[in-house]
Amino acid sequence: MRPIRVDEQIYYDKVYACWLGKNIGGTLGAPWELDKSLHELTFYDPVPTEAAANDDLDLQLVWLKMLQERGVYPSVGDFADYWVKHLGPYPWNEYGMCRRNLDRGLRPPISGCFENYFIDEMGSPIRSEIWACVAPGDPGLAASLAWKDAVLDHAGGEGVYGEMFWAALESAAFVVSDPLTLIRIGLAMIPVHCLISRAVREALWCHQNDVDWREAREKIVHCFGHNQPCNAPQNHAFTVLGWLYGQDFGDCLCQAVNCGYDTDCTGATLGAVLGVVGGTQVIPDEWKAPIGDSIVLHKFTQNLDAPETIAELAEQTVAIGVDLLKTRSQVSEIAPQSAIADNVLPLLFDNRQALAALQQDFQSAIETVDGYDIALHYGGEPVLRPGIAKTVGVSVRQHDQPVAAPASLQAPAGWSVEPAPEAFGQQRFTLQAEEVEDKNYLVAIVQLPGGNCSTRYLILGPGEAQGYPCRNNVETCPRCGARVECCICTEGELP
Repeated sequence: MRPIRVDEQIYYDKVYACWLGKNIGGTLGAPWELDKSLHELTFYDPVPTEAAANDDLDLQLVWLKMLQERGVYPSVGDFADYWVKHLGPYPWNEYGMCRRNLDRGLRPPISGCFENYFIDEMGSPIRSEIWACVAPGDPGLAASLAWKDAVLDHAGGEGVYGEMFWAALESAAFVVSDPLTLIRIGLAMIPVHCLISRAVREALWCHQNDVDWREAREKIVHCFGHNQPCNAPQNHAFTVLGWLYGQDFGDCLCQAVNCGYDTDCTGATLGAVLGVVGGTQVIPDEWKAPIGDSIVLHKFTQNLDAPETIAELAEQTVAIGVDLLKTRSQVSEIAPQSAIADNVLPLLFDNRQALAALQQDFQSAIETVDGYDIALHYGGEPVLRPGIAKTVGVSVRQHDQPVAAPASLQAPAGWSVEPAPEAFGQQRFTLQAEEVEDKNYLVAIVQLPGGNCSTRYLILGPGEAQGYPCRNNVETCPRCGARVECCICTEGELP
């Protein structure tokens, strides 16, 4: 029997309220997205007739499908596979850069940071709720799952910290409800030096010292504001300001959205948080009525048999959560009746799984073979330059635990491969070549318990690694707006 037991009916209610709040907040903020102005909203403007299509929700529907089909131990490679399968048309910022790297042959986590200016943005923090909802009452587990998601397109950036922060906070909200405690649990999972941690702490300080809401918002803009409206630190602080300064569900959402910038994301995240904290009883009918229970997919989400209603989504999420906790959690479980151990706060603040995730190498590519994650550590950029030696490493993990497995490397003809001293838990090798083509592949041969296996990793030559202009998105179709490689136009449909 685990120290945290979550009542199965309360669990469903909170999951339903999470997704409903996500839809409400995203729809409220959608018309004002990217507008940096201070707003004065008190309700939807304009009042909608259905929920706004929102990648904040859609990407998590893809991860739900992944968990249903691949199981509750997803690898970073699973995330890459499902991105390619269902999310290919998305062109914006980190999404487009991630897919560009995947198309080149790079795998996560290096796919998330190489030649990607947008790693500090909101694309991954907005995907936190699925990990909280399938790991209720186990914030460390939720944060470690969020790490695997976030590195796909934000490796090494603030986006990783943001998703881990919200996933842990929302997971704990299934058990405790005090905002200050929940925020501190989220902060415990991320480095104190990161900008998100500092921006959130500033928002807390302003509230605790009776700083006026508008003054607090201006302070955040002055100290943490970025010219990119989707930059994560400022938007995390705005979400926290809305939560702390708001008087009720609707007022909290409006306060967050009124800060401006990435308003659909701040509204959607806070709506989800409030839903988990208070359940459906805190969401007034006046906020639910305009959008109803339906889920509206974005046109760039492709080939996905997704739930059509919030109720259906909640049912499927709960089914995965029950299974995932049984398999992976030592802390919490779903039970006929709630029961919370006396020492619950130390359990909720336990950040060992989060710290272990953060210690993994962002500058690596991971391939999964027979349940083993085999990583090639690039030791920097995934590039070999003619005449310059480069040391790389190989390591193996299973279920997030290191595994001793002898490895060797095979390189293209004309390259030298020499063993190097082991370091950082890696078997290391020094590569050198006088001529390097644009794309080359190393083959790692690893001796696993079931026998030898081999897997390939991309090494770029300087001709394929010439950089990408910062703030520039990938090329898009002028008619449908999708990545040109995944255009969704149908013949004769658009002028």
